[in-house]
Amino acid sequence: MISFRRAWPAMLLVILAAAPFATGNPFYQRVAALVVLAAISASAWNVIGGYAGQISFGHSIYFGIGAYASLLVFSKFGLPPIAGAPFGVLASFVVSLIVGPPTFRLRGHYFSMGTFAIAALAQILMLNWKFAGGAIGVMGPATPRSLADLLFRNSLPYYAIFLAVLILLLALTHLMQRSRMGFYLRAIGSGERAAESLGVPVQRYKLYALLISGAFTALAGSLYAVMIGFIDPASGFGVLISVNMVVIAALGGVGTLFGPLAGAIILVPLQEATNALLGGGGTGAAYIAYGLIIMLIARFSPGGLAEIWRLVFRKERGRAA
Repeated sequence: MISFRRAWPAMLLVILAAAPFATGNPFYQRVAALVVLAAISASAWNVIGGYAGQISFGHSIYFGIGAYASLLVFSKFGLPPIAGAPFGVLASFVVSLIVGPPTFRLRGHYFSMGTFAIAALAQILMLNWKFAGGAIGVMGPATPRSLADLLFRNSLPYYAIFLAVLILLLALTHLMQRSRMGFYLRAIGSGERAAESLGVPVQRYKLYALLISGAFTALAGSLYAVMIGFIDPASGFGVLISVNMVVIAALGGVGTLFGPLAGAIILVPLQEATNALLGGGGTGAAYIAYGLIIMLIARFSPGGLAEIWRLVFRKERGRAA
């Protein structure tokens, strides 16, 4: 008989897939699409930040690369925006190969500070890059020219596309967990020097993790640009984008398969609700709530919701025994 602990992830995905179709409210459907998109970004960050233990605050670079790649292929060459996604992924590989080796020489909070600085520098560069629209940004197609433009009146088609990408990412992450790479990354996250002493090629596998993480983050940026139809330096390369990924993964449980998804289900509706209730001032209230959540996680449950879930099942098993 399959235990509930093993069956709940599949049940969660089924509920997540069916819930938006059960309501005709466009607001709820849009929030559901944003939840899945945030889960993709946080799950991609989780590969390098959760499993490998490299807390990066620079993943907004990859998100922005993917978003700009999608809209630039439209504005400059007239192609459907989604055609820019492969270019965004390729660009993320190049950036990872350039940024990864020097930043991986830093450890702990020095690595986090280094990635934060690189992300801030990237945003400044985009503000002054006239080819990409500078501070004004880039617009997508105003009206659909064909189905390839992926311009829909409601959010359900976007939701279905995002969910398919999320399932693919979770499947690949699950396979990685059970492979040699997954064991190596956990060893690196537990202690780099200990991993090196056991013969783990630390720098190489951290770079592998960054390549995978950056590629899916860039894909998330491309999907975001396709749905929103506009991107500028703040919405593409803003450092708060990286902070969102970190907080969402930390709330759900870093280094776990479904932790980022659980964090997104909680935090994205919270942010959208504050924005809807408070208007433009809701963004600040959401980040105040984010700060409180970080403090509570650090104080009471460093492992996030996944740690609480494990403790509950341990108690249940203990009572049953």
